[in-house]
This record gives sequence, structure tokens and C-alpha cells, in this order.
Amino acid sequence: MTTIITNSHLTAEINHSGAELFSLKSNSNNKEYIWQGNPEFWGKHSPILFPIVGTLKDNSYTSNSIQYHLSRHGFARDTAFELINKNQNSATFSMQSNEETLQVYPFHFELQISYILENKNLNINYKVINKAESKMPFSIGAHPAFSLSRNFDNYSIQFEKEEPLVYNLLENDLISNETKILATTNSAVPLDYKLFENDALIFKSLQSNYLTILETGNPLLRVRYNNFPHLGIWTKKDAPFLCVEPWFGYSDSVESSGNLMEKEGIQILDSYKIFESKFSIEII
Repeated sequence: MTTIITNSHLTAEINHSGAELFSLKSNSNNKEYIWQGNPEFWGKHSPILFPIVGTLKDNSYTSNSIQYHLSRHGFARDTAFELINKNQNSATFSMQSNEETLQVYPFHFELQISYILENKNLNINYKVINKAESKMPFSIGAHPAFSLSRNFDNYSIQFEKEEPLVYNLLENDLISNETKILATTNSAVPLDYKLFENDALIFKSLQSNYLTILETGNPLLRVRYNNFPHLGIWTKKDAPFLCVEPWFGYSDSVESSGNLMEKEGIQILDSYKIFESKFSIEII
């Protein structure tokens, strides 16, 4: 089941499975901006990552000295959400902890995802609610894949600010201690599949609040992630898409203790408190 929202500029379609953005089109020319999930490369579109981002060491963690197993990126992306609010240009989806989630993540929560069209922007709001007396460790992140209709080398990315673009590499799905710096040409980073030979580029810290995808040097779309501390950029070899992924958290390192409360990049939400964050996709 999907829900469609629209305004005078854009139309978005959201799948109730995973509350996943399925489509984002321009009304003027019907251009599709979201990757349509060809399984030959990658069968997703824009999954929500919760309650972890990335991979845990040995796909497990401990909480209160009990070991739990949790697969890459968590379970939200594979869970049915309930549509709890809808009007022409916005929709809000919710999932809550249940017997199944408590077996792998022993915390009582509600996760709400809101999609709001405003002019040529799609705003995506996250709300995490701790519904228990104990502190709740979690990560949350976005994973939108943007469709690229031309050859990959026709595209580049440009960050808001001139800054050293230091990123960590992934090694066997875990964060490596090896870092590199993205080289720029006229303040832009030309896209090349070789950049992703070791999987995603993980930025633990950036000064820029947004980046722009350029097509033959012209702005195509912009992803604003003002208060997200971490960012991933990823594609697969020869795939005609690019993922720009604002995150709170990232994969374990090989030195990880396994204690979820001690995990690098983890967020700790106090009893009965609410965490809120948002990012946006602007069509240019």
C-alpha cells in the first residue's frame, strides 16, 4: 500500500512498508528523482535506518549484560507503518515497539516519520519517542537513492562550504580507522565509481549543512541535513544512482565493545523524552 501527497510543484509516493519514500516527481515534466529499485543493482529506494545505522560487530550488541542480535540498519525498513495523518501535501506514519521488536531491541518506543511538500522541497521529519522509564540508546538515518539518468561521470557533488572532506572507509561493513580526503575540482567532487570500491564514504564530521548534486555542472537537487552530525555517500559499481545519507550514528568499528550504550555515535534518549530531527530534498 502506498500514499501519495502532492502540491503545485512535486508529487511524492510513500510505501507503508518501511514508510519508505518510493517516488518523487516533478509535476512539470514528470521527471523521477528517486531510484526505482532495480534489483540488479539495489532493490531499495529510500529506507529508514532505525534503531541502528550500519552494521554491528558480529551483528550483535549487549544491553544490561544481555546479548541481542540486530541485522544491518535495523528493522524499521522492513516493518509496516501505520498512516496516522494525511492531507494533500503531507503524511505522517508511525510504528511502535511490539513483541517482535522487543526480542531484538528491548526498548519501548514510537517512531514517527512525516513527509511534507513545501514549494520545491520535500521535508522529512523524524520523531523518536521513549515510552519507558529507562534511557533509550538508538541511531537513526536516511538512505535516499537519487536516480541518475546520464552516465555517472556526468555528475558531481558540491558541499555548501569549502572544507577538508575527510571520510572514513568501511572494511567488511565496519568503520575502518583509515581516512582519506575527497579531492575537489572547482569546489566540486567529480563522481567516479572508483570512489566507492571500498563501499560507502563515511563523514563523521562536516561543516557544510547541505550538498548539491550537479548534472553536467548544473544543479539537479540539494539535500539539506542541518543538524545531522554524520553523512554517508554510496553507490554500487555501474549503478545509475547516488545515495546521500544523513545519519545520527554509523557502523561499529572493529574495536567496538558491543555495549550499545557505549557505541560511538549513539544517541541516548532520556525517559519519556522526544527526539526530533529533519532533512529536506530540494528539486532545483
